[in-house]
Amino acid sequence: MPRFEVNNVTLDVDDSLLNERLSEKLDSGGYEAVEARAASTRVKPGDRVLELGGGVGYISSICATITDPKNIVTVEANPNTVDVIRHNLDLNGASGVNVIHGAVVGDAQDMDTLLFHIGRAFWSSAIATVGSTQENLVEVPALRLSDLLATHKPDVVIMDIEGAEEHLFDQPWPDFVRQVIIELHPKKYSGQMVKEIFDCMSLSGLAYDPGCSRAALVGFKRVANT
Repeated sequence: MPRFEVNNVTLDVDDSLLNERLSEKLDSGGYEAVEARAASTRVKPGDRVLELGGGVGYISSICATITDPKNIVTVEANPNTVDVIRHNLDLNGASGVNVIHGAVVGDAQDMDTLLFHIGRAFWSSAIATVGSTQENLVEVPALRLSDLLATHKPDVVIMDIEGAEEHLFDQPWPDFVRQVIIELHPKKYSGQMVKEIFDCMSLSGLAYDPGCSRAALVGFKRVANT
């Protein structure tokens, strides 16, 4: 199994989860570099962190160097990477992180399970949509965002869920969330949806945070009422 060292984090990733471009990113240290920087600068000691889209455990491992691993919850829909995440967290001394298998949905999506498409490389996997190939589809638990927020009460939410974020911004977020970091996927939805995400964050008292934003990665931070 290939082993990579990225930003002082050790990652074991099986060949079956990789393609050439992803391997190059991991080899060069450029894998999720913007997300890693955002997490490093916005997560504070003592913070409770909810990560949506665990990948192979890289970002949660970084968060665990800042705050107690027991304060971190990472959610991953791909059944092929859940054990990889746990393994890599163990490698990096972060076994206390709570890893949950499931796909995050909004409250308007009334379902207990949904279909998830497993891509050739782990970062190309996503919730199945109309037109998705019928190959490599698996049924996974549906986890409502409101339930995750109410149960774990995170200070920081980090999200990279390959376009499924479009369903998570139809109502204001709770006041205890201080920081949100989102990887947008504008090729998968309209510019109007991007506007709705920004509008929802504004209604929630969270303003655009340019200090941790770059290109499709956008941050929002809570602003004091005046």
